[in-house]
Amino acid sequence: MHKPQRGIQSIEVGGRLLLALVKHGQPLALRDLAHQAGMAASKAHRYLVSFGKLGLVKQDPASGAYELGHLALQLGLASLQRLDPLREAYPEAVALAAKTGQTVAIAVRGNLGPTVVCIEESGRPLHVNMRPGTVMSLINTATGQVFAAFLPPRMIEKMMDDESVRLAGVTANDAPSAKRLEALLTEVRRRGLARAVGHPIPGINALSAPVFDANGNLVLAMTAMGPAGVFDPAWNGEIASALRASAAAVSRRLGHAAPGDGPRVEGVG
Repeated sequence: MHKPQRGIQSIEVGGRLLLALVKHGQPLALRDLAHQAGMAASKAHRYLVSFGKLGLVKQDPASGAYELGHLALQLGLASLQRLDPLREAYPEAVALAAKTGQTVAIAVRGNLGPTVVCIEESGRPLHVNMRPGTVMSLINTATGQVFAAFLPPRMIEKMMDDESVRLAGVTANDAPSAKRLEALLTEVRRRGLARAVGHPIPGINALSAPVFDANGNLVLAMTAMGPAGVFDPAWNGEIASALRASAAAVSRRLGHAAPGDGPRVEGVG
């Protein structure tokens, strides 16, 4: 029998504050954060000062609320980037960006939803508020629709519940009906691609494709995006074909076998 290892209790206690921020997913006032971590506000404040110096948390100067800082994001991204699918996908994303002249992003499933982990920019300026760590809407973005279409329903239920707080989320008034949403996701599955044409960002088009592992599980999405004037969103266009080929190549390297290395495409868009 192994003896329990002794740790540093104060670190474990302070860690409850970080866990509370992760679980809540939004900035929290000191009082609320302390309550969620089960400690007095004065005690929580001392931990937060130290965490702030390390970059694990940051405080909004206007509201005083706390949220995870840059080091917490870097740690999370470093962990995600150790996954084999990312190492296989990144060179393909670089090659795809060079071939199409469009910006290419890779997203994985995070705690809050589809999360961008790397972006390969093209030479064309792309004025979008996206960076590593951005959480994409399941409904309102091509990247999110890939996850909504190919992940098991039980995995996306919580993400759908949290849709309103996503960085690229939609309001209840903008959300499609259940019938319309299912029709949209059926189309994504049929074509093996999702697309966004001038929405949610006017003037920006995007196409996104799934990457699967040896068990047929969705592991990430590759998304090409660019200005509408130079980005052809046609389902069978050059960008779509190149994106499908890149995603299929990564899937093959991960051991995924599919007839024709991709879904059949019907018609043109």
